[in-house]
Amino acid sequence: MITTLVHHHGVLSRAQLTRRTGLNRSTVATLIGQLVALGLVYESAPSGEARVGRPSPEVRPSQWTAALAVNPEIDAVTVGLVSLGGTVQKQVRFGTKRIPTAAEAVSIAAAVIEGMLSELDTSYRITGIGVAVPGLVHRAEGVVRHAPHLGWRNEPIAAMLSEASGYPCAAANDASLAAEAELIFGAGAGRQDLVYLNGGASGIGGGVISEGGLLGGVSGYAGELGHTFVRTSGITCHCGATGCLETEVTQSRLFKLAGLAGGDVSQLEQVLQNSSNPDVAVEVTRQLGYLAVALRNAVNIFNPEAIILDGFLGVLYALSPRTLDDLLLSQALEGPASEVTIYRAALGSHLMMIGAAELAFAPLLADPAGLGTLSLGGTHKA
Repeated sequence: MITTLVHHHGVLSRAQLTRRTGLNRSTVATLIGQLVALGLVYESAPSGEARVGRPSPEVRPSQWTAALAVNPEIDAVTVGLVSLGGTVQKQVRFGTKRIPTAAEAVSIAAAVIEGMLSELDTSYRITGIGVAVPGLVHRAEGVVRHAPHLGWRNEPIAAMLSEASGYPCAAANDASLAAEAELIFGAGAGRQDLVYLNGGASGIGGGVISEGGLLGGVSGYAGELGHTFVRTSGITCHCGATGCLETEVTQSRLFKLAGLAGGDVSQLEQVLQNSSNPDVAVEVTRQLGYLAVALRNAVNIFNPEAIILDGFLGVLYALSPRTLDDLLLSQALEGPASEVTIYRAALGSHLMMIGAAELAFAPLLADPAGLGTLSLGGTHKA
């Protein structure tokens, strides 16, 4: 519990930990001492304004305990190193000339990790690898059932990468992991009920947080908001249905209007904001209209306090926030519509790395003493 609290909050005083856990001060002190001995946290002198009475030491997560994160996409495989506390220490994006197969993505990730081994072996204790995949992933099995944009079916990605790297590995849907990351470290911090949507080259994914936890469904497939029905006369989606959100709201159309081949959404935002092309406003309004249909369904069904938009969806919202706010208020039920606020995601380009790392941190947070079996360099040395 203490490890999780410090990991999620970055820094907490002993007094704050005592209040949050409900344990007495001596027990908290003992537990902190054990975690310090394990190298998971460290204590420092209190910062901030002086207070009356004996100051309470601050407890911080160790940056030397870390997880590896992998995010395969249609044009790249990104590998990151994330310390406790959600701090991204390193992020490497390996671009690909075509969509990588599962075997190619594993090979690329394993090669990048191998190139980092000298640093990992001397400076970090690695808990494992988390993989964020844009598709349907059976979280318990670590199997990608269907990643349509990648063309993957029934790929045991977790087992494949574990064998290739020597580290324990877990995998899950990228948007679900991103939703959890924003809940813990980003725009959703302190909230209990939110809907997260991410738009990128691999379509639109989503995640739903209900009462502080991810809504996973039977096999972890819940939250596929990109396949919400938004248009009767829409085109056929790769999923087999027609009129899905991600067939009507796409970043490719925005990049084309911006005269960009693709890539960084921050560049896309800057170009579109400064564009005098009237077609830009028309397309932004059109896409926001269909996004509003999907969001009204989410608001009516889940009654969230926040909607977090990421990727090019965040760009769309920034280009005309009043449009989407007004559409949602006018289309969703009055009660839930009046209680929800739309935000842009806060974690930026580090989001998927932080989300994927949470998968690898999960066993440690559940059993901190288990790290005692690890040496510098991680579990592949055990």
